[in-house]
Amino acid sequence: MSAVDFPMRYDRWYRPLATAFGLGPGRASIRVADGLLQVRSGWAFAMDIALNNIESARPAPERMWGWGVHQACNGWLVNGSRHGVVQIRLTHAVKPSKAPTAGLFNRPVRCLYVSVTDPDGFIAALTGWQLPATGS
Repeated sequence: MSAVDFPMRYDRWYRPLATAFGLGPGRASIRVADGLLQVRSGWAFAMDIALNNIESARPAPERMWGWGVHQACNGWLVNGSRHGVVQIRLTHAVKPSKAPTAGLFNRPVRCLYVSVTDPDGFIAALTGWQLPATGS
């Protein structure tokens, strides 16, 4: 599978604020490549997850409250918008390599929420590699 980048979704009002704090579109990346999901949000967050550790990926079951990078719902919320949020559940807990509360509350988590501009395409990229090849 080649690398696929998914832009983080930002609300219009939040984009300038996120940019001023070093968390804007120029510093955020969500990439699926080489068997990994790589999520970055500026200076505040970095996490790599093996695709085979993803138990499920689906639209978030409820609208998240908050913007930026913080712990939420027994996991991490990394977003620029309350829309387009995807819930990623992990089989085995993973600890972010960079997070705002690195020393105090940075425990391994089994759930990550990210806002993307193309939730359906992102979910397909996270789950599609598992599909068996069909032959004629």
